[in-house]
Amino acid sequence: MQHVIIGAGPAGVIAAETIKRTEPSASVTIIGEEREAPYSRMALPYYLIDRIDEEGTFLRKSANHFQDLGIDVLQERVESIDSQRKSLKISGNGEQSFDKLLIATGSHPVSPPIEGIDLPGVHSCWTLEDGRNIAAKAQRGSNVVLMGAGFIGCIILEALAERGVNLSVIEMGDRMVPRMMDQTAGNMLKRWCQAKGINVHTSTKVEAIEKAGDALKVKLDNGEALDADVVISATGVKSNIGFLEGSGIDTEFGILVNDHLQSSSPDIYAAGDVAQGRDFSTGEYSVQAIQPTAADHGRIAGMNMCGRDALHQGSVNMNVLDTMGLISSSYGLWMGVDGGDSAQLCDEDRYRYLSLKFEDDILVGAQSLGLTQHVGVLRGLIQTRLHLKKWKDHLMDDPTRIMEAYLASTQAIGHNAGVI
Repeated sequence: MQHVIIGAGPAGVIAAETIKRTEPSASVTIIGEEREAPYSRMALPYYLIDRIDEEGTFLRKSANHFQDLGIDVLQERVESIDSQRKSLKISGNGEQSFDKLLIATGSHPVSPPIEGIDLPGVHSCWTLEDGRNIAAKAQRGSNVVLMGAGFIGCIILEALAERGVNLSVIEMGDRMVPRMMDQTAGNMLKRWCQAKGINVHTSTKVEAIEKAGDALKVKLDNGEALDADVVISATGVKSNIGFLEGSGIDTEFGILVNDHLQSSSPDIYAAGDVAQGRDFSTGEYSVQAIQPTAADHGRIAGMNMCGRDALHQGSVNMNVLDTMGLISSSYGLWMGVDGGDSAQLCDEDRYRYLSLKFEDDILVGAQSLGLTQHVGVLRGLIQTRLHLKKWKDHLMDDPTRIMEAYLASTQAIGHNAGVI
């Protein structure tokens, strides 16, 4: 059986290793277009603060890891897929046939339509090459403008702050991480960053970027102009599906997949940022561009490519972020549901916030800021959809009793099942 994987990120690598464990005699080939060993984008901030070198970003540390497993790694660009012939067209007029194919091509950064966005000195922080370019320019005392204060932007923010730059952050939304935190939590995070010496603009747009000698000038819609030695764009990503035009594979925001991560072509699967799969909380199909989802997808897709029956139960929307020592997190339907109840605890002076969202007596979503002891329990309650019964009322009065609620609810299940 000839298994081919397009994409050398976490989803692709985990799928390749899963296939080799499940079917040792299978032929497995990973095709990645970057001229690097397979690496993790999530490691780039650690590279920027010199906590790791380039090799520290690699997904597997042994130079012979893939060779020892019998996995071929090609550094080529796949230009198109012929799903009927089960063949890939590779740059340079090459072809690669397959029996089973996994598309794990990830996503790419979206550049906003701003004059000057293509100037030298403007970078995304998405590839190892981007990391090299930013590290060369973002030296201690230099002026850096970061466009975007979403999840990716805030990860980059911390690394830049540790480099000792003069950092300005521009966010179009009315708060930081607007797709992860509500207005209360997002603005508490903003104040935290400002107290650390970071210049944060929310409800603000970049209108243009211009050359200013050897540097850049960033013009804002509020009339300000910021000097910058380097500008970093972190304004969102989109799935890499452009090369699938004419392939016959159904796409929307990503590749539409079923609960086995199969595409509309039965021998072609998708995983990671490119897969539009089931959302655990809503039952709808969406793209979740986070590494835990990519890893889970890779394992499930690899098993199913070998003929196993591994079901994807749906991805739990989960984000955990460390911003200069302040931990924030959100889970599930953190914004709540129509007709649902909610409970909040807020201590703005101590940067503490906890918000719980209920549907009847089931916890369906949560946010926390500055509180780390509840991280695992919140996800567990949401993912198991436990009926809290009287404990919902206790949590409405005091959201911090979440651990007690979890233990009491799970013990009640055990008693009812005759386990305890």
